[in-house]
Amino acid sequence: MQEHVSDPVVGTLVDNRYAVTSRLARGGMSTVYLAVDQRLDREVALKVLHPHLAADENFLGRLGREAKAAARLSHPHVVGVLDQGNDGNTAYLVMEYIKGHTLRDVLRDRGALPPRLALALIDPVVEGLGAAHAAGFIHRDVKPENVLIADDGRIKIGDFGLARAVTSSTSTGALIGTVAYISPELVLGKPADARSDVYSVGIMLYEMLTGRQPFEGEVPIQVAYQHVNGMVGPPSDLVPRLAGEVDELVQWCTANDPENRPVDGNALLQELRHIRTNLTDAELDLQPPAAAAAASQHATEILGRTSNPTTLLPPSRPAAPAYPPGLTLPDDDDGDSGWSPPPPRLGKRAQRKADRESEKLRALAAATPVRTLREGNPRRRGFIWVVVLILAALLATGAGWFFGMGPGAAAAVPAVANKTVAQAQQLLNGVGFRSTTSDVFDDDVPTGLVVGSEPAAGTEIRKFQPVSLLVSKGPQLFPLPPLTGGTLDAAKSALNAVEMALGTVTEKFDEEAAAGTVLSQDPAAGTPARHGTPVGLTVSKGPQPIAVPSVVGKAEDDAVAAVEAAGLTAEVAPDQVFDRNVPEGAVVSQSPANGTLTRGGTVTLTISKGPKMVAVPSFIGKQASEARKALEALGFQVRVNNILGGFFGTVRDQSPVDREVPEGSVVTITVV
Repeated sequence: MQEHVSDPVVGTLVDNRYAVTSRLARGGMSTVYLAVDQRLDREVALKVLHPHLAADENFLGRLGREAKAAARLSHPHVVGVLDQGNDGNTAYLVMEYIKGHTLRDVLRDRGALPPRLALALIDPVVEGLGAAHAAGFIHRDVKPENVLIADDGRIKIGDFGLARAVTSSTSTGALIGTVAYISPELVLGKPADARSDVYSVGIMLYEMLTGRQPFEGEVPIQVAYQHVNGMVGPPSDLVPRLAGEVDELVQWCTANDPENRPVDGNALLQELRHIRTNLTDAELDLQPPAAAAAASQHATEILGRTSNPTTLLPPSRPAAPAYPPGLTLPDDDDGDSGWSPPPPRLGKRAQRKADRESEKLRALAAATPVRTLREGNPRRRGFIWVVVLILAALLATGAGWFFGMGPGAAAAVPAVANKTVAQAQQLLNGVGFRSTTSDVFDDDVPTGLVVGSEPAAGTEIRKFQPVSLLVSKGPQLFPLPPLTGGTLDAAKSALNAVEMALGTVTEKFDEEAAAGTVLSQDPAAGTPARHGTPVGLTVSKGPQPIAVPSVVGKAEDDAVAAVEAAGLTAEVAPDQVFDRNVPEGAVVSQSPANGTLTRGGTVTLTISKGPKMVAVPSFIGKQASEARKALEALGFQVRVNNILGGFFGTVRDQSPVDREVPEGSVVTITVV
């Protein structure tokens, strides 16, 4: 349900991509908003971390790594992690938005559930956890608030990655988790594994069947104390006539010692489905009694106030000044070993419950001096000792068979890579292993073949431990980015950003695109491709250069035609010039005279007016020296023909005379 509250984040655009429309919920580590991914036009859940976490650079680094790892976990019952980033002082995770409600809402509205419904709701949760465990993920914060039920009936578990990042960012020995569902080993500061999640599932199933949590206290440390030192009773104590198999399933999951629990979600899933198949309709449809309903109503009131926030608890054995309130060391303790916490002070209701259970245990101890099994279903207590005696008699031989030849025997996981699923399962069955399958992306192994296994080939494990087959979904494909219209350098950067390779680069002339512009790409933009796919590019060399033709001496029309035929533009100069060597109407010069131009470039042509005509005056009877000087001044060449040695120096004759001739012509004078 969306909360209509005043929130400064609502209405903002985070990281220029996520438009926040409303606030969905607020928890101990973050606030969750409904947002619209404007790039992909879809609704997403935007988890904004509280400032004290967003300010921790080491935490943000771990969160980024955990988010990337969680994003690779693809399963229909796990909420997908879509993105992670920082926008100024805002650190956020983007997750798949599941429109619907949580398992907490179901428990709040309905209280204790019939076994059929409880087991049906827990089944996909366990399946999702099993897939996560097979991929190496531990949730660490399994609780009803993290189980999402979509309006279309899909059930998913969310918040993978965040709990692990927060755990890594706290001080040594600190733990993260909702105290009502936390496992004993986490309370004691020991490493978590898949069995820690199984414990939380068992506590959650107990609450679904009975309407209440198995441990209560006025402060979180009291509940944590009971997880370590108490024992989860059978749900049938509150729901009489509940099938013994269901009791055993809950108590198997919630064993204090992790070694006594299912090894992971897949082992639990197999037993869960076996029980669902074998219970009768009457056992599955058993309605919780009025007492359980009343308890669930009371629990609902409490839950409505607290909403089971995720709690950061102190370490179980911290440095001396940091022991939890109420936990003391013996006087002679050196702080390294031997400390034992006294029982916490309980609330009145919890104290009455503890007193009742103590009375039951004292009465049972008086009737049965030796008791090595946990309390079972009351209807079985009459014959359980017969079973104990038989088991004791068979234990010596049975243990030898179990660990020597039976399901407890150790064997090496066979190599299954590059085999079909059927072939791999046959190999595993031949050794005695059970198998599950998980789909993974792989760039090298063809779709449908096995990439490998978890545990890996050669690892020695017990035969009762499941082996997960990692089945190839083929390479993960990503759409190629659009590269055309940009520069070659920009295309290289875009390919590097999506981990694609630059293929063959071909250059070609283009009359419109500038040199260096990407004209086309192959494969085309949007084509799905695996990482490392080479993308070929065609890049412009700019317009093709054209050689300038030589048209000097050609008639004007012929010269213009020759220039235009080459793809250039001819421009005739407005002023013509005299030239005694180039006839009138022909090109006397051009600019440029040679070299290259781009298509449409201009060639300027200068047209000849022919030679300049000059009148030749007569110098007959004048002195030869005077005639030569005057003719040369007019631009003529003078040729002298002396008769009798030109003794008198007088011009007797000249040719041409008294007419116009081209400037620079030869004028011959005869001198006597």
